[in-house]
Amino acid sequence: MTKSVAIVCGGGPAPGINTVISTVAKVFLRDGYRVLGIHHGYQGLFSDEPEIKEFDFDHADRIFSRGGSTLIMSRFKPKESDFKPDFFVKNNVELLVTIGGDDTASTANRITKYLSGLNIKIANIHVPKTIDNDLPLPDRNPTFGFHSAKDEGVNVATTVYEDARTSETWFVVSTMGRSVGHLAFGIASACHYPMMIIPEMFNKTEATFERITNLIVSSIIKRKIEGINYGAAIVSEGLFHSMSHDEIRNAGVNFSYDDHGHPELANFSKSHIFNMLLQEKLKKIQMKLKTRPMEIGFQTRCCRPNAYDLSLCTLLGLGVKQLFDLGISGCIVTANSGGDISPLFLKDIEDKDGKIPPRKVDVTSILAKLSFQNLFFITPEDYEAAKKYVPDPDSYDFYKILNWKPSDIFE
Repeated sequence: MTKSVAIVCGGGPAPGINTVISTVAKVFLRDGYRVLGIHHGYQGLFSDEPEIKEFDFDHADRIFSRGGSTLIMSRFKPKESDFKPDFFVKNNVELLVTIGGDDTASTANRITKYLSGLNIKIANIHVPKTIDNDLPLPDRNPTFGFHSAKDEGVNVATTVYEDARTSETWFVVSTMGRSVGHLAFGIASACHYPMMIIPEMFNKTEATFERITNLIVSSIIKRKIEGINYGAAIVSEGLFHSMSHDEIRNAGVNFSYDDHGHPELANFSKSHIFNMLLQEKLKKIQMKLKTRPMEIGFQTRCCRPNAYDLSLCTLLGLGVKQLFDLGISGCIVTANSGGDISPLFLKDIEDKDGKIPPRKVDVTSILAKLSFQNLFFITPEDYEAAKKYVPDPDSYDFYKILNWKPSDIFE
């Protein structure tokens, strides 16, 4: 029976998925393997009648630069009781290639361990994917999809900033990012936004809607002092995961919650909420200002991969074959800036509870400090001028809001 490779995609889309699939398919087809893509992720893999896409060179060659995923994705996470060997035995699978985040990777390890107990030997190699850039890859190498998503976000954010200048408006922009601020940080830095707010900035105090709103007002007042009547603030949706449940429930917003008690971020516009709270604050301090919300969301996930991700994803796909030929399994394939391929094993990055801690923006790095220096915000030197707009300027002092010191930014 002809040997085969199975490909499964888990989680949400990210630019470059098709590039990985295309590269893996081409390199294994050349070596005489059947390449089988399974629709609907792990749910499809363990269904009674899996929906399979068998790749040939023609299809693989057509998709390598496309956005989205040629394989339908799913967030389904199987239990051990869902496992069954049928697909692997029937198709003589020698390698399971998974594309996704840490949950997808850990599930692949569970599957191969289960099959090994049945004396069915298959390898598994995982390709790390997320636009959030929150997987702790070696040397802070980016996860694939991040740079393309950032590029797409920058296209939107620069247009929004031009609109702000043209119409003398303040925009409140929200970006995706499950619990970290890499995407918001990258977009804001690239677009010269006068204010960015990411979860990592609240490393010395609790994130609250009041503090978030006051940071935006701080930027608005600083710009007014300098005669600038427009601007934009970018806020990472990851802040919702940094807040207490009470803080979210007391915001006066009718959130829906998932089975774990977390607000379902995909079900509502985060920028609308932040903008609504900002308007309430401006009304309270009697400042007349036009503000508008703008969501940078799902349009970043299925855009075409840029040149960086096309190269990276091709390299990772080739790396899957290299590791497989070396007999390496149960790992994440990684590539450094020099093109060197190496395996990363989950046990080396998991915490004591078996979870992979998300990689955060390093707010102590030179890059972060320089980016924060480029923001607009009130400091004690602005208090006297700020009294024209608010009676209590110290409430909008950037450093006091975050419990930072000037030395946290200026060395």
